[in-house]
Parts: sequence; C-alpha cells; structure tokens
Amino acid sequence: MNRKVLSYELAGIVFILLLGSVLHFTFEWSGNQPIVGVFSAVNESVWEHLKLAFWPALLFALIEYVPLKRVANNFVFAKTVGVYVMVAVIPSIFYSYTALAGESLLAVDIGSFVIAVIVGQLLSYKLLTYHSLSQKLAWVSLFFFALLAVLFAVFTFYPPHIQIFQDSPTGGYGIPT
Repeated sequence: MNRKVLSYELAGIVFILLLGSVLHFTFEWSGNQPIVGVFSAVNESVWEHLKLAFWPALLFALIEYVPLKRVANNFVFAKTVGVYVMVAVIPSIFYSYTALAGESLLAVDIGSFVIAVIVGQLLSYKLLTYHSLSQKLAWVSLFFFALLAVLFAVFTFYPPHIQIFQDSPTGGYGIPT
C-alpha cells in the first residue's frame, strides 16, 4: 500500500464532493454566465450533473500530479479511468433506480454522486499503485480525457435532444433561454 497515493485519492474524494456540490449552483449564482455554464450544471439534466464530478476530478488531478508523479504509476490512465467510471456510475444508478421507483429521489441522486466519486477515486488509486503500463496508454488516455472535456463544453451549448440531456423540470435542453 502506498500511503501517500492513498491519502491523495481519499482527499480527492472530499475535494470532488465539495467542489461538485458548489458547482451545482454556480451557474445560477453567476447570473447564467455562459462561460460558467461550461463548468457548472446549467439545468437539472443527468448530463449536466456529470460535470459536477468531471471538472473537480480534473482539477484535483492537476493538483496532485506534481506531488505524486514520482511515487505513482499510470497517472493519466488512472485519472482517466477514474473519471470515466464516475460519469458512468451516476447515470447507471439514476436510470436503474428511476426505472424501478418511477421517480427521481434527491437522496438517491446525491448518494449516486457520492458512490461514483468514491468508486472512481478508489479505482484510480488501484491503477496508480499498479505496475507501470505502456506510455502509449497515457497518450490514448489523455485523448479520451480531453474528448470528454470538449463534449461537456460543446453539449452545454448544443446538446443532443435525447433523454440524458433533457432538463427534467422544464423539458428544455442546454442553457435555459
């Protein structure tokens, strides 16, 4: 067990949960500034809530890179896998339980965010402490991390008109007009 890596990944759980919770409200607090919407939830769609895990996880990865670069392996791959797991777990839980319950429940939604962050960070820890993998994997991972960032930005303004992007209270998509 690498205690330094573990302590950073556990701190990351707290960081991501706290910053993600704040980002739920920052778009409204900004007076609906479009640039803030890239990093914040602009409506109550499932997609917009994925930003609440993604952007804080990216920021924390940037923060922890320097202190961990000499003691951790597979950094970019581990962080990419962790983030993709986070953004996969949230809608998986949401669509599973709402199919059974027939409605959205705030406590379960918050719980899915917490579970997603914990699972993503712990998986990241496992990969950071795993033996070194190919450097090519780091470049592929960086591409997929960047791709997700671009998708979050683009779909803030031009969301596809499918369920994951639909604002549940209004039926709208993207930034409210």
